[in-house]
Amino acid sequence: MRRIPVSRRPSKTLLKAGAALSVLTILMTGCGAAGTAGGNSGEKVDGGTLRYANLQEPPCVYGGWVQQAYLSRQVLDSLVSQEPDGTIVPWLAQSWKVSDDQLTWTFTLKDGVKFTDGTTLNAQAVSDNFNYWVDGGNGTVTAYIGDYYQSSRAVDPLTLEVKLKAPYSPLLSALGQGYFGIQSPTALSGRTKQQNCEAPIGSGPFTVGQWKRGESITLNKNAAYNSAPANAKHQGPAFVDSVVWSFVQDNTSRFGALASGEADAIGEVPTVNFDAAKSQFQVEQYITPGRPVTLSLNTVQGPFADAKVRQAFAYSSDRKAAVESAFLGVVPFEGNGTVGQSTPGYNKDVADDYPFDQAKANKLLDEAGWSTRNSTGVRVKDGKELEVKIVFGLNSIVTTEGATALQNLQEQVKPTGFKMTLLPVTQADLFSGAYSTPDKYDASLGYWTSPTSGILYINFRQNTKEKPNYANSTFYNNAEIEGLILKANSAKTTEDANEYYAQAQQRLSDEAVAVGLYTQTASIASQPALKDVWLEASQGEPVFHDAYFTK
Repeated sequence: MRRIPVSRRPSKTLLKAGAALSVLTILMTGCGAAGTAGGNSGEKVDGGTLRYANLQEPPCVYGGWVQQAYLSRQVLDSLVSQEPDGTIVPWLAQSWKVSDDQLTWTFTLKDGVKFTDGTTLNAQAVSDNFNYWVDGGNGTVTAYIGDYYQSSRAVDPLTLEVKLKAPYSPLLSALGQGYFGIQSPTALSGRTKQQNCEAPIGSGPFTVGQWKRGESITLNKNAAYNSAPANAKHQGPAFVDSVVWSFVQDNTSRFGALASGEADAIGEVPTVNFDAAKSQFQVEQYITPGRPVTLSLNTVQGPFADAKVRQAFAYSSDRKAAVESAFLGVVPFEGNGTVGQSTPGYNKDVADDYPFDQAKANKLLDEAGWSTRNSTGVRVKDGKELEVKIVFGLNSIVTTEGATALQNLQEQVKPTGFKMTLLPVTQADLFSGAYSTPDKYDASLGYWTSPTSGILYINFRQNTKEKPNYANSTFYNNAEIEGLILKANSAKTTEDANEYYAQAQQRLSDEAVAVGLYTQTASIASQPALKDVWLEASQGEPVFHDAYFTK
């Protein structure tokens, strides 16, 4: 077992913790943490080092991957924050309003906020960040607002005006994510891209300290912090002095660190240890909104260019059983391959479109011309086997449990004549774009966390030579479906937006461009004596600003 860096911190003993239930977030306090033990009075202790073990090590602190947003949340403040019920609450922006035509947003900022390099956080600084994002500073931010953002300006030091090219109803929800954290314009203009990537300068509760690649990154308390969001559990600086954020990819080692007391909290609680964690520690699980973990089928090249073959593949396996077996019932099955069940605007009917039905799968494959089989039972057409190559990022995008689910599917589709080949790839190869073109895979497994069904525009905007969309991993182009999504994004009411989003999901499901597997789920387990660690609601980013130890 790899040891977690150990720092001096207050002693930990058992203390009772409450439980709360909401639509998206479940806080489960195990019976092992009930009551008081060992003389623990529950008295709060300021200071100490919080030792946290995370599954993934991202290439940078700031960037467009959710694992980077987890870190960015500790260092950067955003304009707004989100409650579990979807309500948007103030953060750096104290208030906001939108014009009748929904093209001009005006934000009033908090006064007296400074970045940790001493630069004043004002409207011009935020405007500089908007321009930085869409000029290539963050590809995920550009995917959200690039087609909508027109300009921004400082009306006065504390008033920001943002103009849009078209109404964009998901704007506030998007702004609450860690990708939209505000950085010091002095740092953005005066430091290298790599420096701002590895150690961004924000106004948040922590600053980036030492990064030991392959081991841990230390986040140090910002003693002057005065800009927590309205849904924080307290205002003012963090209670702990620092957070040692370790990277422990091995599930056994990560949970073992918590069990042995080497870690105060861990992320991505292994499913095999989930029941044990609930009985001994405080566990919070979050069903992340956005696009679930999905097989995106290559609709332009290979076997899946035929819609009947795509539909047959969806019918060929008992995906729910495969997921439940792999995740031991901890992570929910998701049959909708375009939008996950915790996302506003989710079309629940789509999840049932392709139940396990091998007879229907066989009929579709026969109709598609795959009517003969070789000696191994694999279907053959024009001398070619019905082989589908599935690319996935093992231990970066896909956990070991997710890989097990794929192996389950691999066995399940054999009776209908599919030969399913699994191709695990490294994080470096996956992020380099080496597996991003139609000639590289028949299907790829991935997800995209998002607090809005507007994720449909990111993932299914048409991919053309004139306007490429590298987030469209199905390569499926349909102007009518894109039009429905655009109507949803610009709808004046939530009801209208959700109706258009639902129609788009149904149309995409009819074409079987994506096969849903399971929800992207965030979880965190913490020692009983560590209080007020929580997962925020836009995409399950862990929050340590409020955390404190008891004695």
